[in-house]
Amino acid sequence: MEPVEITAPGLLLRPWRAADAPAVLAALVDPHIVRWNGQGVGDLAQAAGWIARRADRSDGSHVSLAVTGDTDGVLLGGVSVHQIRDGNAAVGYWTAGPARGRGVAAGALRALTGWAFTHLGLHRIELCHAVANPASCRVATRAGYRLEGTLRESHRYGDGHRHDEHLHARLITDN
Repeated sequence: MEPVEITAPGLLLRPWRAADAPAVLAALVDPHIVRWNGQGVGDLAQAAGWIARRADRSDGSHVSLAVTGDTDGVLLGGVSVHQIRDGNAAVGYWTAGPARGRGVAAGALRALTGWAFTHLGLHRIELCHAVANPASCRVATRAGYRLEGTLRESHRYGDGHRHDEHLHARLITDN
């Protein structure tokens, strides 16, 4: 598969690079990311493994991209479309602490969603987040994902507890 680069206002979504390991390590030890994404890594070797797994698109089941500033290349977060199957998929995202509250996740998610509908032939993309994470609900809404309902105790998060989740989705036919 060809490398994917997507631009959005102020952002560049690009393939993960081995050189991202120090920034990934710094971001993924953030207690907020560990709690809601469970992606904590403990050292540079684990960060490198995390990057390698996300960069490997060989099975066609996901596209995971680094989100950086469009001019400075600073790592701001990550976004992915995964569970790609039969015209459906799911998305996930995280934002590094210093970049939170700036619209990074919503902007990256809008850009990735548009790309996924166009280039992956998707019809429906789902997004789930813990009800107890209202910031993620705002991201979903700002990115055009409609709230469809609540999934009771549907996922065990990084804090070790099962949480209710909001299910949001976008269809290719949504405006």
